[in-house]
Amino acid sequence: MAGKRKKPNYPDFWNEVGEKFPSLKQAASTRYYFECERALCEQFFPPVRSLLVFKSDLWDEAKNSEILLWMAKNGARTAGIDIAHTIVRDARNVLAPYHPRLAAADVRSLPFPADTFDLIYSMGTIEHFDNYDAAVRELFRVLKPSGIAIIGVPNRLDPFLRPLMVHLWNLFGAYPYGIEKSFTSGELRRLLESAGFRPIGRSGILFMPGWLRILDLWCHVRMPRMARLTGCLVRPFAWAYRRFPNIRRHGYLIAWAVRKP
Repeated sequence: MAGKRKKPNYPDFWNEVGEKFPSLKQAASTRYYFECERALCEQFFPPVRSLLVFKSDLWDEAKNSEILLWMAKNGARTAGIDIAHTIVRDARNVLAPYHPRLAAADVRSLPFPADTFDLIYSMGTIEHFDNYDAAVRELFRVLKPSGIAIIGVPNRLDPFLRPLMVHLWNLFGAYPYGIEKSFTSGELRRLLESAGFRPIGRSGILFMPGWLRILDLWCHVRMPRMARLTGCLVRPFAWAYRRFPNIRRHGYLIAWAVRKP
């Protein structure tokens, strides 16, 4: 039908991105990203040793903070999916010593039985789909009763106006991560409750300007010498994140920790 919106082809898009996108590991802002994720897990998850942890995408393992690798090193049994087989391939190489359960799959239709996982970590995944509510229902389905999930999304009320930056980039076709919806904390909580989750607490990661994250990554890849300067600019935000816990919920990714009854 003329004028009908074309349905996104998510696997093709993310496979292409996965093949072309450089590694962001060891950038100053990525080290800060990992520090934030580790603090979030330590705040809301029990000790992960021997627990089965599921991650809803494997981008971090292939390109970014390697948070699932950190859990594996701490004794967790790890599992994860990604819609792009290129990302699964790269993540499998990173996690190979720990024998993870990885698959190329869609978070809106997970290839696992109900009540499978002790813990779920989903940061920056569901917002890339139009029907993000289907993804949340699937996360609820595969989590064991009394299990804990940490689910994070872009912060619509980011004090540094990152959603506006993303919107402007998208107008010019320059944003590399496809569609991306942002949420307020209340909107995310209501979405999670609608699937059956019970909130435990909220926080966030990456209290810093989005433009600084992008600049630091660009310099890390293209101009390593300049990355020393952007690294210096990142440090005050990392210090503030450690020193003032209340600012964490104002990061450009917000997160709720929730439990399955």
